[in-house]
Amino acid sequence: MPDGKPRRRPLQGGAGGTHLRLGGGSQQQRRRGPPAQAAPQARRRLDTQRARGRLQGDRAAGPSAGAVISIRRQLLIWQISALVVTGLLVSVITYALAWHAFNRLRDDNLAQIAYSILRHGVESDSGNDAGDDDDKGQFVSQIWDDKHALVYSSIDDGPPAQPSGNRVVDWHGEEWHVFTLRSGGLTIQVSNPSYHRTALFVRITAWLLLPLIVLVAVLGSLIWTAVGRALRPLRRVRYEIGRRDFATLHALDTRRLPEEIVPLVDALNALLIRLDGAISTQRRFVADAAHELRTPLTAIRLQAQLASQSTEPEARSQALAELQQGVDRAARLVDQLLSMARVEAVEQKPRFAAIRLDELVKRVVADFSTQADAKEIDLGVTECAAAQVNGHADSLRMMVGNLIDNALRYTPSGGRVDVALVAGDGKAVLSVVDTGPGIPAGERERVFDRFHRLAGAEIPGSGLGLAIVRQAAELHGGRVSLDAAVAGGLAARIELPAA
Repeated sequence: MPDGKPRRRPLQGGAGGTHLRLGGGSQQQRRRGPPAQAAPQARRRLDTQRARGRLQGDRAAGPSAGAVISIRRQLLIWQISALVVTGLLVSVITYALAWHAFNRLRDDNLAQIAYSILRHGVESDSGNDAGDDDDKGQFVSQIWDDKHALVYSSIDDGPPAQPSGNRVVDWHGEEWHVFTLRSGGLTIQVSNPSYHRTALFVRITAWLLLPLIVLVAVLGSLIWTAVGRALRPLRRVRYEIGRRDFATLHALDTRRLPEEIVPLVDALNALLIRLDGAISTQRRFVADAAHELRTPLTAIRLQAQLASQSTEPEARSQALAELQQGVDRAARLVDQLLSMARVEAVEQKPRFAAIRLDELVKRVVADFSTQADAKEIDLGVTECAAAQVNGHADSLRMMVGNLIDNALRYTPSGGRVDVALVAGDGKAVLSVVDTGPGIPAGERERVFDRFHRLAGAEIPGSGLGLAIVRQAAELHGGRVSLDAAVAGGLAARIELPAA
């Protein structure tokens, strides 16, 4: 950069302030003092209260929060209830229609007997005594002459003479059905007590309703069996799911399943595939982490042995220095593994809030000022527009921190790292541009893989930094891209949706 030309804008504190230059290019650096350590403590207290509240809420919404629903029980209840209600309605309607028809039939019988007496005399009424057992003794025949004198009665005390036609009369506290016929000066009356009629009808309807009761029972049994057979595929699916474990997460067979539950099983298969992929990824991650940890731990052990066996102070000092470097590499690897685990934990149950990204970027840049000073790198913020995003503060901090740390590690002494944050079009765009060696175009996508490092890279590292950056960015609905910087080096760009 030619002398005399300003390279960057001031980093302002809050709404405005003095220039803030970090790293070897400026000695006006903002340091975090001891009081800043109170924030994590306060945050932990708040988290504890929140956790306690959630625990109490979970206890309050215990087993009584919702009862277990049985599809089989509901189907049986609804279908058998519908069958019983239908059977009752049919029985009531059948009873009413049959009662009406039976009354008309018995009234017609009264008229037929009366006309038979008129044509054939009282001898035709003898069938009342010698007929069917159901009809025997039920009909009372009476005859009056033209002077209204009773000349014949089949019983001693029958109903009095009534007007012509069918009547229902009350006689000695009992209801009687009466048919009266007047012809040639004679009054012929045939009557029938209601209790006889009702008793006969009850016997008849009992035989009529018996097939309906049997039909309802048979249909109920068929419904019970059909529901059990229809739900058998669900039991088979439950059995197949019960056989699965973390080592056998293959998909369920849908070829013999009803079409109604195929979408459910397809969704479950998709979940099993994702779970299998997550477990496989976790296994590879653990294996890679163990492999990566083995290297610095082996070096630490060797350097410790050399230091303990060395008799020369200079050799012992060199061994101890290399031992310290190995410890630092192992500690950094563990830190990055923990960072990735925290981001993955947030992915499982994200709790987002409104975050001022510009303030977060300023704090993270300030945190790396000491590391920049140690390598004499000019670390600064060229632009920091006010921007707000919905996100998880710790994940965003790890995302920005790993991006800046990666730039500082690969930028040689005397270089510079420029950080800029711009906002617009519903996005917040963070860019980190360094003057390091850059990344070949063919490797820019692969460097986001876990534990992937460029061939021949001399800078020690774990290969997790950019993987954490992408994971955190995607967690917030953003994306990361890498390009060659105009003046050489690497230009990393993160786009996040603005709140």
